[in-house]
Amino acid sequence: MQWTTAIATASGLALVTVDPAPGTVLGTAIAVNVCHAIVCGVIAGNSGYARWPWRALGFIGGVWAVAVLLCLPRRAGGPPPARPLP
Repeated sequence: MQWTTAIATASGLALVTVDPAPGTVLGTAIAVNVCHAIVCGVIAGNSGYARWPWRALGFIGGVWAVAVLLCLPRRAGGPPPARPLP
């Protein structure tokens, strides 16, 4: 396994493209994982989980951390939804 394939798989970039160019993999993976960290922080905060550990996991784990967080149940101590759910 090449390092580009490993980084693309870990960040979720391999779900979008089959053979990413080596020059763009690292920069794209960092940019995408920063977005995943932000998304994990928002979802974790709204679900009652600590934001900073999930932000770190989102940056390290990428789309896989987002998927795990979406599968976790809402904690009882979390904030109520901003508006009533339909």
